[in-house]
Amino acid sequence: MHLTENRPPARRRPAALLTAVAAVASALAAVGAVAVAPAASAATVDPTAWYQLVNRQSGKALDVDARSTADGAQVLQWTRGDGWNQHFQFVPTGDGAYRLKARHSGKVLDVWEWNANDGAQIRQWTDLNAQNQQFTLSDSEGGRIRLVNRFSGKVVQVQDRSTADGALVVQGTNTNSYHQQWELVPVGSGSGGGGTGACGGAYQAEVVQSGSTWTARRGGSQVYSGTDLRAAVQAGIDSLTPGRTSKERVVVRGSGTMSANSRISLRSYTTVEVCGTIHVTGSGTGDQAIFYGRGVTDVEITRLTGTGTPNYGIFIRNGVNITLGQIDLRFDRVGLGIRIDNHGDRSQRTRNVRIDNVYVESTGAEGVETYGVDGLTIGTVTGRNTGYSALLLNDTNQATVGTVDAQGAGTGTGYAAFRMANRNGANGGSYATNIRVGTVKASGGGRGIFCVSESGGAVIDRVEISGTGNNPILIENCYNVTIATQSGTVSGGEVRLAARTEFAGNRDITLQNLTLTNGARLRESPCTANLTIRNVTPTSAITRC
Repeated sequence: MHLTENRPPARRRPAALLTAVAAVASALAAVGAVAVAPAASAATVDPTAWYQLVNRQSGKALDVDARSTADGAQVLQWTRGDGWNQHFQFVPTGDGAYRLKARHSGKVLDVWEWNANDGAQIRQWTDLNAQNQQFTLSDSEGGRIRLVNRFSGKVVQVQDRSTADGALVVQGTNTNSYHQQWELVPVGSGSGGGGTGACGGAYQAEVVQSGSTWTARRGGSQVYSGTDLRAAVQAGIDSLTPGRTSKERVVVRGSGTMSANSRISLRSYTTVEVCGTIHVTGSGTGDQAIFYGRGVTDVEITRLTGTGTPNYGIFIRNGVNITLGQIDLRFDRVGLGIRIDNHGDRSQRTRNVRIDNVYVESTGAEGVETYGVDGLTIGTVTGRNTGYSALLLNDTNQATVGTVDAQGAGTGTGYAAFRMANRNGANGGSYATNIRVGTVKASGGGRGIFCVSESGGAVIDRVEISGTGNNPILIENCYNVTIATQSGTVSGGEVRLAARTEFAGNRDITLQNLTLTNGARLRESPCTANLTIRNVTPTSAITRC
């Protein structure tokens, strides 16, 4: 329970200031200076009902912290329960917007202190019917909604795409990402929120397990019946409209096995959601995977749990507009979790890839690996005892990663929790910043962060590294890399700036805001061109060339 959590008291806003700010905001909105986002198609809600709002990425519910009834109480996400601090009513403003009233306090959701920036907190406050308390509803797939604040034009989201209890709820630019999508679950309905949200929803084809029999249907027509899970799912995918130019959806209901020496082939304009577990047996070679797609466009796997001994969990080659949602892969010390590449063909680079939330455990190789990708957005990669890196980016440009959280990644190897290699971030050779990472957490394993082989153009905001077997951070022949723009801790080991002779040495490197503990040191050898070391303590642990 989180009833006894201690948090700093909320900062109050004087009533006079509120009135003045509301008046200014209303005036600005009238002349178009404040973005007022209309609903996409105004999802239907019952203003007399109470709802739980279940986040699509985490499966957790919108929650007023510690059941507080005070103005300024924080709003966060928490495992679904029966508390009234997770019940909200949509109160109409009369002009298409709503205020979200908490059942336990009678207060409404509020963009804190009229802050129009990304990351501004959502808190509760006395209902003033002010624009920072008004939300329009924008539809997302599967009947989910986004809450668009009328004052800022930004949407309600979970901070840093976190799946943890207690993660703050904030506002952010509307990208229709999973952590911005909310399922409305009527109180008492018993639906939704099954750990990672309700599974299923609307579909064009359905694959259903009954005992040992799998049946695939398209509309009222049966397209497969038998004992082969793989064949049933493939039949469901292949039954979708030939030559389609918009996505059609297959839902798989049940758990079963397939051979590691086989794969389910994806087709363009296909969405697959697996409500169950696919367990892989035996051994496979080559490009065999649970799901495999080559030369595909507009493919989405919203949910997959995979176990056993696959060669790959998901393998996409030369794809465009690829979306992976909630992916949970737990292997038996073999295989690679997710591989997205272009097979070395620069004319067919994979483009526009989104991965929302991946948990990868006990792979034989990487948890997630990209090679030859332009345009990558990742929410969270959680790696546990992966054979190599939890996340490895090769020759990938224009990438944004929320969090890499690794334990035991690459134990006994030179791999790292987060690794960039093979001219990653080169982006035509300019090395302008185009790789952005929020947080890297690494404990145990090989290394924490490893940049190598002419990679760069990267910024990492927060670093938490401890107990790695090799260098907690190793930068080797990399260009324009900044680590710890916000904060960093390194416990034990040597942060190293190094170089191989076959490539040009490091240049334009910034290490800052790092606290070195438990004997950790920082060493530069050989010299780095344009090295900045700022706010790294203790200074006695720093050795320059």
